[in-house]
Amino acid sequence: MNIEQMKVVIKEIITRTDLTPCVVGHRGVGKSAGIIQACREIERNYVSLRLGQMEVGDLVGIPFRDGTVMHWSRPSWWPGDEDPPTVVHCDELNRAQQEDTLQAIFQFVEPPSEGMLRSLHTHHLSKRHKVVVSINPPDGTYQVATLDRALIDRMVMLFVETDYNCWARYAARRELSGDVRQFLAGNSGMLARQGAAMDLQVEPTERGWEMVSVLRKNCRFPGDLEMEVYAGIIGKEAAITFMRWLADSKGRPLTAAEILNDWMQIAGQAERQRDDIQAATINDLIASLQTSSTLTPEQEAHLVAYIAVLPRDLRFGFVKSLLKIPAVALGIAQDKYDSVVFDAIQTISREA
Repeated sequence: MNIEQMKVVIKEIITRTDLTPCVVGHRGVGKSAGIIQACREIERNYVSLRLGQMEVGDLVGIPFRDGTVMHWSRPSWWPGDEDPPTVVHCDELNRAQQEDTLQAIFQFVEPPSEGMLRSLHTHHLSKRHKVVVSINPPDGTYQVATLDRALIDRMVMLFVETDYNCWARYAARRELSGDVRQFLAGNSGMLARQGAAMDLQVEPTERGWEMVSVLRKNCRFPGDLEMEVYAGIIGKEAAITFMRWLADSKGRPLTAAEILNDWMQIAGQAERQRDDIQAATINDLIASLQTSSTLTPEQEAHLVAYIAVLPRDLRFGFVKSLLKIPAVALGIAQDKYDSVVFDAIQTISREA
C-alpha cells in the first residue's frame, strides 16, 4: 500500500480498535509523516518515541522508594489519564540498541487483554490513548535488530511502498518546487527505488485470527486494502485463501446459527454440502453448543433434522461429540428422535 492508503488504515484501526498497527517501509517513504498526518486528521495528540535513542529507564521511569515500597516515576512522555486522546508512536522499534530496551517495550506495543489496560511495567495507559509502531525492514540494508515472531504476532503489519502519484499529490499540497515536481513527473523512476522484499515471517496464528476478527467486526477498509491488511496479520497465503472464501458464498459452509435457526430455508443446501464443507459446519455447531448448550424445542428439532441428512460416518462422529455435552445429550436422546439418533447411539455404545 502507499502512504495515503496507510493513513486510511491507521485511522480506522486507531479509532475503532485497541490493536497496534506497525508500519513497515524503506527509508524516506514517509512513514512518520504519514502517521503524524493521520493523527492530525483524527484530532489526536502525537508523541514520538525514538527507541534507537532510549534506554530502559527512559521507558519505565526512575525507581524511588516510598517507605518500604518501590515505585517507578512516570516518564515525561507518558500521556496522563486526563490528557487529550494521544497516539504514542514507537518509532524505529527495531533500532533499539539494547536488548533490554526492546524487551521493555514489548509489553507496551502488545494490545491489552480484554478488560485490561495497555501497560508498561507499573504504568497503565488510559484506553483513550493508542500506540503505533514503525520500522525499517530487516533486509540487510539497515542496522536493525531482528524482531522475534512473538512480537510480530502482536501487531498489524502494514507494508508501505513508494508510489509516484501519492507523492505527487503530497508535493502539490506542500507546494514543493515546481522544477522538482515537473522533473519527477517525467522521471518517476528517480524516486526511491524499492528495496528487497519486506519479509517478516508473518504467519497465521490463533492470536492473528482473533485480530482479523476484531478488524472485520469494527473496521471498514476499502476493498483493495482489506487483503493487504489481513496479510500483515496472518500472512499473504492465508489472507488470499480467506478472501477467496469470503467471495465464494456458494461454497461457504452453513453456520451453526443457520442450522439451528433457519433450518427450513437451508435444509436442501445442508444436505448437498460436500463432506469437507459438512465437517466445517459440524465443527461450528460443536463449538457453539459447547459454549451455549441451551436449545429451544425448535432449535432441538432443527439439530436432529440436520443429523438426519448427514452421511452415516459423519452422523456417528457428530452424535458422539454431542453426547459429551450433557444438556444437548438429554435433548437428542428423547424417544421421539430414535429414528434419527438411536442407531448412532447404539453403535457408539458397542464401541465403548
